Amino acid sequence: MILLPIEKYALLTEPINEIQINNFFARSVIEKHVTGRIYVDNLMDPKTFYVLHPYGISLLFGDHGNQHFNQQFKTYALNLNGGRSNHEWMQTYPRDWDLVLEELFGELVIKAAINVENKTTGIIELNSRANFRFNRERYLQRKKPALGEGDRMEETNAAYFEQMSGSVIPQKFWDSAHDFVERGKGFTLLHNNRIASTAYAAFVHEGILEIGIETVDGFRGQGFAERTCSALIDYCLERELTPVWSCRLENKASYQLAQKLGFEPTLKLPFYRLSN
Repeated sequence: MILLPIEKYALLTEPINEIQINNFFARSVIEKHVTGRIYVDNLMDPKTFYVLHPYGISLLFGDHGNQHFNQQFKTYALNLNGGRSNHEWMQTYPRDWDLVLEELFGELVIKAAINVENKTTGIIELNSRANFRFNRERYLQRKKPALGEGDRMEETNAAYFEQMSGSVIPQKFWDSAHDFVERGKGFTLLHNNRIASTAYAAFVHEGILEIGIETVDGFRGQGFAERTCSALIDYCLERELTPVWSCRLENKASYQLAQKLGFEPTLKLPFYRLSN
């Protein structure tokens, strides 16, 4: 695995466009919307690619028959060199990679449902990731949740960008508050003047906006996420943007929220949690 210099990212433009699954996070790195990392098998004529977004989500794609790269990737995925302190969530394309990984890791691949001890080191945990399609009519026909007493919806500005806390926050999808304000969009719901939830553009590409959502601890389960996402979806519809949703199937709250908002699951893919 060779770290690709940023000036060579254009080498991935054609290969990434051939991928038929949601890959906006990888495109954001390749198109230099956000600072990530790209590893390849060859600097001059790469055929195998590993694109890592700063949020910790990655895409392994291209030639799956390069045994030298695959062995190096095994060392990387299991973190045998201790090079990282956090795990990564990986998608693959094409599906042929799944058979390659099954052979490469063998019994070290453990399904999330049986990883009851939540072991994170020395294994690859197998999850699923769902892609959704937005059903505009279904969204418009639903009863739109109203703001409650003490609630206020505001556009996400630089201050809210910096103040938002949680694991899926805008700071992990944009290089800076300035970049977000200039090129992204978000809405923040305040309850009694405290930030409760933020829905934001995780990625924006050619008329498509992928939604990210975070609700602060202590405010979950009260409908704040649905109200905040509704504000962002309304913004998309007003500007003829297509809202997009993807999430881990095991994240039941996100999966159910997507369907409340008019998103319909279209594809379920293997989603690998790499060791830390």
